Amino acid sequence: MGREFLTFALVASVLVFGTLNVMNSAFAQTTPEWYPGEGIRQGMYVKYSIEHYDFNERQPYVITLYFQEQDQDGNWIVPTYVETNGRVLQGTLKLSDTMSPLLGGEVPEEMRQFISGYQSSLTWLDAFTTISAPQSLTSSSWGKIASIGGSEVRPVGTQQVTFAGAQSLCGAPSCDATLVSWHKGVDSNIWVVNGFPFPVKAETFADVTTPPAPIQYRFELLETGTGQQAAPAGTGQASGPPLERTTTDGSRLILTWDPVDIQPNSTVNFGLELRDANNSPLSNVAYDFTVKDADGQIFQEFNDQLAQSGTATHQVTFNSTGPKTVTVTLNAVGSRPTGQIIQTTDFNMVVVPEFPISAAILSAAVIGLVVVIMRVKGLRTGRSNLFGTEGAP
Repeated sequence: MGREFLTFALVASVLVFGTLNVMNSAFAQTTPEWYPGEGIRQGMYVKYSIEHYDFNERQPYVITLYFQEQDQDGNWIVPTYVETNGRVLQGTLKLSDTMSPLLGGEVPEEMRQFISGYQSSLTWLDAFTTISAPQSLTSSSWGKIASIGGSEVRPVGTQQVTFAGAQSLCGAPSCDATLVSWHKGVDSNIWVVNGFPFPVKAETFADVTTPPAPIQYRFELLETGTGQQAAPAGTGQASGPPLERTTTDGSRLILTWDPVDIQPNSTVNFGLELRDANNSPLSNVAYDFTVKDADGQIFQEFNDQLAQSGTATHQVTFNSTGPKTVTVTLNAVGSRPTGQIIQTTDFNMVVVPEFPISAAILSAAVIGLVVVIMRVKGLRTGRSNLFGTEGAP
């Protein structure tokens, strides 16, 4: 009797523990985890449109990342293209397993702001969930932003979300995604797809004391797949005036210039307007006005300037062709300093050659047409032409 009871108890224990293990396994399968870099694989590429408040000044740019291979330390070697204002910038990133840029990549100076925009948007959630400490997509909280007020960052459920790259990712115009959200004056939202290394879409807002809050960053997956993509073809042209930017506190900066087509060895008259979030002129604005070349080298600057009525003008001489950047930094508005966050915005433009490529192509076409006409004429008359004597002896 005792032996039979002992056997029964052992069998029952095995069944109980087995059932618990099955239940734990089933529970684990129904609570998926996510972190930046999840599901990344060699040969994969992603293409995103990014608009970031602090980088490229709210002008969307397109970034393509190709995960070519991993080095001996497990870091990813990632050839990268950035498309902005008709230009194409190219470099090679070295990314950690958390998708953060590391030293050792080859990135030109003018491309660095776009990589910073990538790091503080596509990988922003790594402050809450990482490969070493992943978070559940059904967790009640991922943590709180290190500022006063506002709700916690947390998943709030699954949605069907539409974005440009859904077709290449899900085979349909929309995907099942988990919405990660937080509220501080307004809802900020990021959508992630389980098993995909980056969020697929986001719209977040800056933390400001005076509403309305401007966009901090927004992005959207445009395309994903396998294989290295060909370098995009840039137009080599930047947007013309007027250009408008918005700073972190909602101030609007509008830049114009004359002549519109900037050529080397010419003097350009710049006009600057400074307005608040309600489109009223700002008074007594202290600012710096800096002009840089494609390598980020300053070749003309106006420091400690004062726009008493919200407008200002500057004359700048350009001695070379290529991309240029005008940077305006607001130091104070009235008697109020801008604070610890520097209010800086960039305006991109291109100095065109004195004899544009399009004119050269047109000239070549005209010359070619003349040659053809002369040759045809020579064939008809039997006289000498540029290609030798033809026709009857």
